[in-house]
Amino acid sequence: MLGFYDVIVVGAGHAGCEAANAAAKMGSKVLLVTMNMNTIAQMSCNPAMGGVAKGQIVREIDALGGGSGIVSDKSAIQFRMLNRSKGPAMWSPRTQNDRMLFAEEWRLLLEQNPNVDFWQDTCNGIIVENNVIKGVKTSLGLEIYSKSVILTNGTFLNGLIHIGEKQLGGGRAAEKASVGITEDLISYGFVAGRMKTGTPPRVDGRSLNYDLMEEQLGDENPSKFSFSDTLPLSKQRSCYITYTNELTHDLLRTGFDRSPMFNGSIQSTGPRYCPSIEDKINRFADRDRHQIFVEPEGWNTVEIYVNGFSTSLPEEVQLTSIRSIVGFENAKMFRPGYAIEYDYFQPTQLTHTLETKLIANLYFAGQINGTTGYEEAACQGLMAGINAHLKINGENPFILKRSEAYIGVLIDDLITKGTEEPYRMFTSRAEYRILLRQDNADIRLTALGYALGLNGENELVLMQQKIRETTVLLDCLKKTGVTPDVVNPMLEEKGSAILSQQVRLSSILSRPHISVKDILAVSPSFADLANTCLTESIEQAEIHIKYDGYIEREEEHALKLDRLESLDIPSIIDYTQIKSISIEARQKLLQIKPRTIGQASRISGVSPSDVSVLLIHLGR
Repeated sequence: MLGFYDVIVVGAGHAGCEAANAAAKMGSKVLLVTMNMNTIAQMSCNPAMGGVAKGQIVREIDALGGGSGIVSDKSAIQFRMLNRSKGPAMWSPRTQNDRMLFAEEWRLLLEQNPNVDFWQDTCNGIIVENNVIKGVKTSLGLEIYSKSVILTNGTFLNGLIHIGEKQLGGGRAAEKASVGITEDLISYGFVAGRMKTGTPPRVDGRSLNYDLMEEQLGDENPSKFSFSDTLPLSKQRSCYITYTNELTHDLLRTGFDRSPMFNGSIQSTGPRYCPSIEDKINRFADRDRHQIFVEPEGWNTVEIYVNGFSTSLPEEVQLTSIRSIVGFENAKMFRPGYAIEYDYFQPTQLTHTLETKLIANLYFAGQINGTTGYEEAACQGLMAGINAHLKINGENPFILKRSEAYIGVLIDDLITKGTEEPYRMFTSRAEYRILLRQDNADIRLTALGYALGLNGENELVLMQQKIRETTVLLDCLKKTGVTPDVVNPMLEEKGSAILSQQVRLSSILSRPHISVKDILAVSPSFADLANTCLTESIEQAEIHIKYDGYIEREEEHALKLDRLESLDIPSIIDYTQIKSISIEARQKLLQIKPRTIGQASRISGVSPSDVSVLLIHLGR
């Protein structure tokens, strides 16, 4: 009835939208199957994109030609660059978004692609022949056939919602769970597990007293996510900060005996770095308060997201407790918070392309792989969509190295190490974070996106202009001199050591408390040149001058380790015959089947001596 497709994407969350968009832009005929057409790209939890490390991922998605950056910009109500007080490797863009507008923009983006078809239905099984995916089965009794399938089921696989002692089947509030796919995949030999996540209550913003809270403004000169021609915000909505107190904690404790977190109802693992409020006051009993971020859900709605108050306590305990928070004394609740348990599949069952090892042309992306977060899901969807298209067209796979992108770090971590708790990206997970900054994602990845057909000529030209201008600015800084009489007044004002002789501008800019704005004030020739360049090019030049030594060392380190990444391991290797490798290492190598020596060296339980033995066995 629905015809034959190149790619079927199951699920229309952040992973599914990116997967469908990428495969369709590359030329595949795509069917996006979703349980509800009205919840495409739903922001199931907080109405925000980006943040520490996550903002870098959104920039990388955009640089490759994905949609998350553009949609985030078009639906933003506030923009902040986090960690500005730290080095540029830590700078992380974040938008507060209009939840309804975000979903609308994603749907419009997908509908504008003639290669994307939609079907509202529930997938309850897959069609497999000779270990190759052939399509999906739906609850309406349909069998839809395709060359490849990407599963992006989010929290819907056997989803179970907990509110106090109540348990409701569902993948999200007021939405039913997806049943059948887990059981089908297990029958083919896949190993499944259970994870937990949660969300806070939503309240009526009209019932809050913002005068008692700390206002959190957006940036004075807001930037944006996308490297394309989206517009920065001209107006912004404020967020607010308040705190729990000892009364809040006492009131919350009255519900602990009915908490699914503590009474044994929930046994699966939740996100370590985003604990529920009951978990926080239980684990950190010495803390007398916890920060609460009051986040508007859009331009026009009064609904407020209470960030930091994730909970699955009974609803009456939630309401009583939240009203003890300063500014929330008269709060009206729209809906209670809840915890949700769902099925996931250990990602060590995937290759670097996110294709499953057991069934050819079947891909997993998003929370089905044990990750948490919109950004982590979106980048997996992008990579799965790209690789599904490449595979069915007989082209080489697209794999990002750890030294190329946070996306490469995330996927390598998942398939090499697996995860027993919801995986979240942090800058500390990337050993090359000085190279993988948010400001240079376009320089790193735009050309790759262009070669894939995801980026157009305009994106490539803009990136090349940025590189050219940065080179010219750096050359000027390194060649232009400045005399003591010109620069010393500024240095004295900044509390920096004065000069006794002429030096290059680059020498002045390399000082910690001197910015490129200071250089513009003391060097008319550099200022004239900078006036002809992009703001982003000037920023690049400043970063390169200040962090040149660190960048150079990291590049050298990356080149050394890339040698191990270039040493392929034959897929037919029999680890059971390499007796000098430890038993644990043999078991892990057999399970993971690493693609390269570099990947093998990162597997938990594989020691340096095991790697040496493996190199010798391979004739290295």
